[in-house]
Amino acid sequence: MDDALVRVGRALRAVVLVVLALLFLIPFYLLVRNGLSSERDITSPEWTFFPTELRWGNVRELFDDPSVPFARSLLNSALIAVATTLGTLLLASLAGYGLARIPHRHANKVFYGILGTLLVPAAVTFVPTFVLVSSLGWVSTLRGLIVPTLFSAFACFVFRQYFLGFPRELEDAAQVDGLGYWRTYWLVVVPNARPVFAAVGTIVFLGAWNSFLWPLVIGQDQSAWTVQVALSSFTTAQVVRVHELFIAAGASILPLLVVFLCFQRWIVAGVERSGID
Repeated sequence: MDDALVRVGRALRAVVLVVLALLFLIPFYLLVRNGLSSERDITSPEWTFFPTELRWGNVRELFDDPSVPFARSLLNSALIAVATTLGTLLLASLAGYGLARIPHRHANKVFYGILGTLLVPAAVTFVPTFVLVSSLGWVSTLRGLIVPTLFSAFACFVFRQYFLGFPRELEDAAQVDGLGYWRTYWLVVVPNARPVFAAVGTIVFLGAWNSFLWPLVIGQDQSAWTVQVALSSFTTAQVVRVHELFIAAGASILPLLVVFLCFQRWIVAGVERSGID
C-alpha cells in the first residue's frame, strides 16, 4: 500500500512538473511562432499552432532593416552588460570586503549610509545624474551608459554579508605569510568566493541587459542604442511591425538564457551563503 502511494505521489509530481514546464515554455513558443510568421498569420482571427509558412527571411529582414541597427544594438548591450558586471563586481566586492574585514570606527556608519541609498527612489537621482553626464559630454557614449551604473548598494550589501561569514582562518594564514589586505583579498578571498561572485554577477548582468529608461535618455543617437531601445522602435504611433518585434525579442533573450543556464546553480548557492533570507 505504501509503495503504491509513493508511486502515485511521484506520478502526480511528474505531471505537475510537466504542466509547469509547458506553461513556462509558452512565451518562448509564441516568440518563435510569431517571429517566423507573416503579419497575416499573426493577426488572423483563426489561431493555428504553426504558421502556414515558416518565414526564415524574417531573421535576415531584422538585421538588414536600415531604420533599426539591431546588430549594433546587440553589441552595445553586450558591451554595457559585461563592463557593468565586471565593474560592479570589483567595486562592490572591495567595498564589502573592506566594511566586513578592515577595522575602522566609522565602518558601520558607512555601511548604513550605503543601505540608506536603497531607500532613495531612482527617479530622485535620475535628473541630477543626467545633468552630470551631459556636462561631461557623455551623452550617446558608452561611458555615459556604463559609468553611472557601476556601483550597486545591493551588491555591496550582499558581499559584506558573505564576507562576514568567510573563514577567518584562511585570512589569518595569508597574513602570517606576509600578505596585506589587498593581496589577501585577491589571492585568497576571491578564489574562494566564486558562488557569490557568480550570483551577483548574474543578477547585475540581467539588470544591465534589461535596462531601458537610462539607455533611452542617454543613447540619443542610433549608434548608442541598446537592444531594449531598439525593441521599442518597432512600435510607433503609426505602425507596429509585429513579426520583427517578436523575432527581435527572441534574439534579445538568447544571451540571457545562456547566462542564466550557465550560472543558475551559483545564484542559489551565492544567495544562501550571503546570509539573505
